[in-house]
This record gives sequence, structure tokens and C-alpha cells, in this order.
Amino acid sequence: MHTFTCTFTYAAQGGTNEKWHLSLGASDDSAVYSCSIWRPQGKSYLFFTQFKVETIGGTIEFADAFSKAIEGEKEVPLQQDEYIIRENSVSHNPGPFRAELSKLMVVARAHHEEL
Repeated sequence: MHTFTCTFTYAAQGGTNEKWHLSLGASDDSAVYSCSIWRPQGKSYLFFTQFKVETIGGTIEFADAFSKAIEGEKEVPLQQDEYIIRENSVSHNPGPFRAELSKLMVVARAHHEEL
């Protein structure tokens, strides 16, 4: 059995008692994990100065971030230069990041365990 951890840290200004969700998922064979952080209401009114998602137990293969993500409506992805994807983290890119975030998704492949 693989152990996978996903941690979301951020700094933001403002605040409207927003509710956020974080969910973890795994493939049937536990080889691939997903971590999603989102605001169910879609658009956040927080002014994000920074964000970072870190994974332990897997290598990030894919990540996508959105400034607006309302179910049934068109999601608005962040520009590719607004965030940086590394082996074990996804974080804002100082400068290009426009301080808007409403959804972040990460897919990681579990590290191979020796028997």
C-alpha cells in the first residue's frame, strides 16, 4: 500500500468566509493519485499573494489551475506562466501570477516500492 500526502499552503488578502474543499483520489491499483483543491461556488474573492501544493509519496505528472471554475460553466485556466510545476510541488510564479485562484488539480504517480 502506498502512502500519499497532499498539502496546500497559501497566503491571501481579503476574506468572505469562503468554503474550500480538498479531496484525494487514487486509481484502483494505487499507482496514480489525484489532489484537488477548489471553491465549490466557483470564483474566489480572495486576493492570493501565493500558493503551493506539495506532494509526498508521488511524482507530479500533471497539474492545472483555474481562476474561475463554476460547474456547468466554462472554467478559466490560469496562463501557463502563472504557476510552476515541479517534481513534488505546484506553486505560483511571482510576477506573472494575477492573484486569482479558484481550483487546482494535481495528478501524481506513486513512487515505486521495493518488495
